[in-house]
Amino acid sequence: MKQWYMVIDVRWCHDCNNCFMSCKDEHVGNDWPGYTAAQPRHGHRWMNIERRERGRYSRNDYSYLPMPCQHCEKCPLVDAGYATRREDGIVMIDLEAAKGKKEVVDMCPYGAVYYNDEADIAQKCTMCAHLLDDPDWIPGIPRCAHSCPTKALKAYHMEPEEMEVMIRNEGLEVYKPELGTKPHVYYKNLYRFTKNFVAAGVLVNGDCYENATVTLTKDGEIVEIQKTNFFGDFKFDGLDDGKYVIHIEADGKEKDIDVEIAGKSLNLDFIEF
Repeated sequence: MKQWYMVIDVRWCHDCNNCFMSCKDEHVGNDWPGYTAAQPRHGHRWMNIERRERGRYSRNDYSYLPMPCQHCEKCPLVDAGYATRREDGIVMIDLEAAKGKKEVVDMCPYGAVYYNDEADIAQKCTMCAHLLDDPDWIPGIPRCAHSCPTKALKAYHMEPEEMEVMIRNEGLEVYKPELGTKPHVYYKNLYRFTKNFVAAGVLVNGDCYENATVTLTKDGEIVEIQKTNFFGDFKFDGLDDGKYVIHIEADGKEKDIDVEIAGKSLNLDFIEF
């Protein structure tokens, strides 16, 4: 049976917050009987955008990770009886079972569940199920995806087998796969948020050196080979923690530099010959 999935491209999220605001517009002050109560004006971020800065000026970047409910196939709330999983894959909090149960908030490993003190119920992203069930809703996708100007957020209604093909072809990943919850929200270019880089500029006789050969190795194995750009810069991205060796060949000279990635990206400034 067709399932609902969301694909989020971290590279194209610019933190404009259109998704956040459209979620507020749809749910604040609006009860959707059978789906959820109105979202409080403050305190809830059903579409939460996490932020991370990597590196150090002038070789740094910023990445943004939109974090809605992951609509997991192995959802702890469902296992505990406080939520149900629809046939189309959307996870919905049981408004009766979860009423008065503040502990439900802490059951979500992604921190995507909030508590509405006024209504005395737990709440979260519903993937705008009330709209998806409405044949008159012409866009046919959740408000957040519909409002994204860069198409960083996309929603798909497809067979699981079709989704598997997309995962392979586009290199999609889930966030925190070690949790084993099998989310229906997938990310593209997730390395920009979860992994790190090492970058530097190469100078020869005080000038930026273009086309220097830079080789990154780990445990004696080549990870990647790059050429420095017009400004003499190189950048190896998507790196796991560990010890690496950078080998640079420039203007007939060579140099090795030992570096260690330990939870943060490195700007090595300029490497001079």
